[in-house]
Amino acid sequence: MQSLQPYRDPAAVQALLARLADRCTRPWTVMEICGGQTHSLLRHGLLDLLPPSLTLIHGPGCPVCVTAAETVDQAIALARQPEVMLCSFGDMLRVPGSEGSSLLAARSQGADVRILYSPLDAIALAQAHPLRQVVFFAVGFETTAPTTALAVIQAEALGLRNLSLLTAHVRVPPAMATLLADPDCRVQAFLAAGHVCSVMGTDEYGAIAHQHRRPVIVTGFEPVDLLRGLLAAVTQLEQGRAELENHYARAVNAAGNRAARARVAQVFEPVARVWRGIGVIPASGLGLRPAYARFDALHRFGLGGEVLASPSSPCGQVLCGQLRPNQCPEFGSGCRPEHPLGAPMVSSEGACAAYYRYRPAQVA
Repeated sequence: MQSLQPYRDPAAVQALLARLADRCTRPWTVMEICGGQTHSLLRHGLLDLLPPSLTLIHGPGCPVCVTAAETVDQAIALARQPEVMLCSFGDMLRVPGSEGSSLLAARSQGADVRILYSPLDAIALAQAHPLRQVVFFAVGFETTAPTTALAVIQAEALGLRNLSLLTAHVRVPPAMATLLADPDCRVQAFLAAGHVCSVMGTDEYGAIAHQHRRPVIVTGFEPVDLLRGLLAAVTQLEQGRAELENHYARAVNAAGNRAARARVAQVFEPVARVWRGIGVIPASGLGLRPAYARFDALHRFGLGGEVLASPSSPCGQVLCGQLRPNQCPEFGSGCRPEHPLGAPMVSSEGACAAYYRYRPAQVA
């Protein structure tokens, strides 16, 4: 395994900060799209070391955070079915739905809700409990979708009839394009998430850079990665260019992971999806193809699939980069990790959770 030490080297960080300060001759605003990047920027204190003329705003790069409250409501409704064993990743259990309830609360009231680390674990549960209906609440960007797709393929091969999915996978490029289509959007360049590009490749990001005239820089998550990405973004902005650049070549190539992409394309198709705080974004979700519709939990249990966009809220403004977490009136007082009012305070990639953890002096 390649050592991460060169990407955390203090001397390299200082050199990149000096080059960035020299290159940045006017105000620029860059959005890091991924919550993992947000956490890294705060954990390593990079936000406080950037040139004053460079502003970073945090994007909706947390799939747990952007999952619509009404979709969480559907998961809770499924969990309360007596024959259902509802499974998902740990972060999802504490995310509040539209009425403030959560899967964790449902579990405390008797629902069978379990934490899994992979969709493939749901297959083992379904095999071990043939008289129960196992529902996997599938969330995540394109990084987790291949494993979900593989679980569906394996379930079909095994002839499982007691496994289904509540699918909430989302796609990053349509969300970026939607943000840029807003006339009030302040984003002048993007840092794109390297882990998503490692799976899906970079073609769609190049199209965004060309169509919207914004630089898109693919980066990793370590301090040197992020600063190299910011230096590339500022360099393009200063030179009046808008191109795709890959500064995470140790993990990303233009084609992505062909095998993973093939599995996703086999099982899923692009669908419109509601993003919490943003609204409906066409082709921004992954829904099961008709050939795999029997694995759709909403269809199996007759709950219906329509999810309406939630009204705007401070959480939505944080997810869109319109509000920093510590600018929310509830941050650190009414909204804390032990009593979250919204998903950004719950998720391990949420911006509010990052500010609460790494900027304790700003907590009320």
